[in-house]
Amino acid sequence: MKAQTVETLVWVLIYGGLLLALLGLAVQRADDLLGWSMVVAGALAAGVGVVLIWIRSRMGR
Repeated sequence: MKAQTVETLVWVLIYGGLLLALLGLAVQRADDLLGWSMVVAGALAAGVGVVLIWIRSRMGR
Protein backbone atom coordinates (compact mmCIF):
# COMPACT_ATOMS: atom_id res chain seq x y z
CA MET A 1 0.00 0.00 0.00
CA LYS A 2 1.34 3.43 -0.90
CA ALA A 3 2.20 5.90 1.84
CA GLN A 4 -0.17 8.53 0.48
CA THR A 5 -3.06 6.05 0.59
CA VAL A 6 -2.27 5.23 4.23
CA GLU A 7 -2.13 8.92 5.13
CA THR A 8 -5.53 9.54 3.55
CA LEU A 9 -7.02 6.53 5.31
CA VAL A 10 -5.59 7.72 8.64
CA TRP A 11 -7.41 11.04 8.53
CA VAL A 12 -10.65 9.57 7.22
CA LEU A 13 -10.69 7.05 10.07
CA ILE A 14 -9.78 9.56 12.77
CA TYR A 15 -12.17 12.32 11.76
CA GLY A 16 -14.93 9.94 10.71
CA GLY A 17 -14.60 7.97 13.93
CA LEU A 18 -14.73 11.05 16.10
CA LEU A 19 -17.75 12.35 14.21
CA LEU A 20 -19.53 9.02 14.60
CA ALA A 21 -18.74 8.96 18.33
CA LEU A 22 -20.15 12.46 18.80
CA LEU A 23 -23.27 11.58 16.83
CA GLY A 24 -23.61 8.49 18.99
CA LEU A 25 -23.59 10.64 22.11
CA ALA A 26 -26.39 12.75 20.65
CA VAL A 27 -28.42 9.70 19.56
CA GLN A 28 -27.96 8.09 22.95
CA ARG A 29 -30.62 10.37 24.42
CA ALA A 30 -33.26 8.80 22.18
CA ASP A 31 -31.96 5.22 21.87
CA ASP A 32 -29.40 4.08 24.41
CA LEU A 33 -28.24 0.91 22.65
CA LEU A 34 -27.87 2.54 19.22
CA GLY A 35 -26.06 5.52 20.74
CA TRP A 36 -23.52 3.41 22.59
CA SER A 37 -23.00 1.23 19.54
CA MET A 38 -22.17 4.32 17.49
CA VAL A 39 -19.82 5.61 20.19
CA VAL A 40 -17.95 2.30 20.37
CA ALA A 41 -17.72 1.98 16.57
CA GLY A 42 -16.47 5.55 16.26
CA ALA A 43 -13.89 5.11 19.00
CA LEU A 44 -12.63 1.91 17.35
CA ALA A 45 -12.33 3.65 13.99
CA ALA A 46 -10.39 6.54 15.54
CA GLY A 47 -8.18 4.03 17.35
CA VAL A 48 -7.40 2.22 14.11
CA GLY A 49 -6.48 5.59 12.60
CA VAL A 50 -4.04 6.23 15.43
CA VAL A 51 -2.46 2.80 14.94
CA LEU A 52 -2.12 3.54 11.23
CA ILE A 53 -0.19 6.70 12.11
CA TRP A 54 2.34 4.49 13.89
CA ILE A 55 2.43 2.07 10.94
CA ARG A 56 2.93 4.97 8.54
CA SER A 57 5.86 6.23 10.63
CA ARG A 58 7.56 2.85 10.12
CA MET A 59 7.05 2.85 6.34
CA GLY A 60 9.59 4.17 3.92
CA ARG A 61 8.93 7.02 1.58
